Amino acid sequence: MANVKLFDQTGKELSSIELNPAVFGIEPNESVVFDVIISQRASLRQGTHAVKNRAAVSGGGRKPWRQKGTGRARQGSIRSPQWRGGGVVFGPTPRSYGYKLPQKMRRLALKSVYSAKVAEEKFVAVDSLSFAAPKTAEFANVLAALAIDSKVLVILEEGNKFAELSARNIPGVKVATAKTASVLDIVNADKLLVTKEAISTIEEVLA
Repeated sequence: MANVKLFDQTGKELSSIELNPAVFGIEPNESVVFDVIISQRASLRQGTHAVKNRAAVSGGGRKPWRQKGTGRARQGSIRSPQWRGGGVVFGPTPRSYGYKLPQKMRRLALKSVYSAKVAEEKFVAVDSLSFAAPKTAEFANVLAALAIDSKVLVILEEGNKFAELSARNIPGVKVATAKTASVLDIVNADKLLVTKEAISTIEEVLA
């Protein structure tokens, strides 16, 4: 069984929490994690590259000279690809680079990266993160109390808007919910700060 310490947002240790070994205690599958990260990075590409082909460039409505008798090569348009200012052949066009992997692979990758963070003791469980209003300074105090001074991914339960707004302006802090945290986000973070309710949701979804 994987056990981690449970803190409150003042940094006080409350107890320990038992994590589901089927989610947080498996042997990480690095190959699957690699494949999922590549697919997520591909999906982030904008794919807005474009060039103008013969149909898109302006001009070229008239044949530049007659077909025969001039001694020059026959030409149909001054906007053919071989002319300066002509259309581009086989250039890049807008496209999506995204592709989907099987759901089982995506789930295994999530379990692998969660298990790796727990094994490396980079998983910080907190009882709750509650704020009366969006206050960046208060969230910074929470991070200081929990001795988190590096890149951190904060995983919240659904609907905790004040905590999300309090954290978003702090450098090195990224916020996600239990259902939106991606493998890429988890790998990029040095530590995970996860609420108790979010842990329950993660176990419910992945177990």
